[in-house]
Amino acid sequence: MGKKPRVLTEEALGLIARRFAVLSEPMRLKLVHALFEGEQPVNALVNETGGTQANVSRHLQTLADAGILARRKEGLQVFYRICDPSIFKLCELVCGSLEKQHAERAAVFGG
Repeated sequence: MGKKPRVLTEEALGLIARRFAVLSEPMRLKLVHALFEGEQPVNALVNETGGTQANVSRHLQTLADAGILARRKEGLQVFYRICDPSIFKLCELVCGSLEKQHAERAAVFGG
């Protein structure tokens, strides 16, 4: 068995649910993934993700409002970076879990 889970208040559960809700949008995950290597300007993120300028900007704003990303302005350009280091660990945990499940299913079904 694992360690005993901590007791969470209703407020804490609401905050956790909102964090997962912010990360439940595929474009937001794509943007976070694009920022793993470091800060990038909005136009580079638009090119990398294939989204429209308006859509990418809206998702970047949501991620920034949630405290996951930080932004800075330099002239006319806006740059974004990951400011919550726990995002790296969270993504690693989820991706590792999915890889393990996929490998187990492939072994069971022979492919």
